[in-house]
Amino acid sequence: MADDPTLESRWRPLFRLLRRMDADIEQVYVDAGHAGVSARHVLPLVRLAHTGPLTIRALATECEVTHSAMSQTVAAMVRHDLVERLPDPDDGRAQRVSLTSRGREVAALGAEEWRATEAAVAELEAETEYPLSRVVHDLEQALTRRAFADRVRSHLGPR
Repeated sequence: MADDPTLESRWRPLFRLLRRMDADIEQVYVDAGHAGVSARHVLPLVRLAHTGPLTIRALATECEVTHSAMSQTVAAMVRHDLVERLPDPDDGRAQRVSLTSRGREVAALGAEEWRATEAAVAELEAETEYPLSRVVHDLEQALTRRAFADRVRSHLGPR
């Protein structure tokens, strides 16, 4: 279909790149004997290692994601024996998320991997003319001046 707008995308190459990098990070965990650890598990695991048990809502806040997204991540981490849910002593309706012994081991590797990933990204950015972190900063500044939703609306036909 010639007029299919989804055949072109300025964002798809970036998402493909990020998925490729995430897959490479996940391979680090597989190589270390921790198959099933997703790149999205690392931030909450490392945060829990530093904060101790948290409610899902508090962990979502720590990781700057929605409660729903963190709830799904916690469910996956429970399935992989990285965390367990415990009753919250302060609120009988809530649960606290706590690291298991495997979770503590993966969190320690996660902190090390995080530092190594930051170093690898810095190295990669040093090889490029315009580093991605600079692009992100510049785009954030442009969106401060004019919201993305306003930009999209300006390209839509009349409603």
